[in-house]
Amino acid sequence: MFKKIFKNMSQESTENIEKENINTENVSENQEINAPEQTVEEQLQEELAKEKDKFLRLFAEFENYKKRTTKERIDLFKTANQEVLQAMLPVLDDFDRAWAQISKSQEQALVTGVQLIHDKLKSTLVSKGLEEVEVKAGDAFDADYAEAITQIPAPSDDLKGKVVDVIEKGYKLGDKIIRYPKVVVGQ
Repeated sequence: MFKKIFKNMSQESTENIEKENINTENVSENQEINAPEQTVEEQLQEELAKEKDKFLRLFAEFENYKKRTTKERIDLFKTANQEVLQAMLPVLDDFDRAWAQISKSQEQALVTGVQLIHDKLKSTLVSKGLEEVEVKAGDAFDADYAEAITQIPAPSDDLKGKVVDVIEKGYKLGDKIIRYPKVVVGQ
């Protein structure tokens, strides 16, 4: 009798286990069916997020490019005349030296005519953005704004470390110095 009961119990157990396996398989199949749908959806979400990120980065890079090229264009327009103005500086220096000699002349008509030409040349260059770098004798020497050609013993104690003489004028175009003034410094 025990054998019969035991045999029935074992058959019921086996049937229950088989039913559980079938239920488990069905659940697994359902999960497998549902799982790929979620993974595909998640994959699409991830791809969408990556594409959005790529787009935003590309857009930001393009905006930076536009700003950079605009700034470069503005800088180019500001200094477009730089080479021409630098080529004109020796002519301006020669004209200043000639003006210094002609202004001593007794002929008033010659002095007035040359003065008009000199003023017109200077005003034209100023209208193109050329400015003189202001350095004069007695100013403190600053290597950022002047070039020391030589040092000489200071004629007085108050000129030590200061500009004694300006040999050549300096000029700037906008905020950029295109030729530093050449000076003599007292030591």
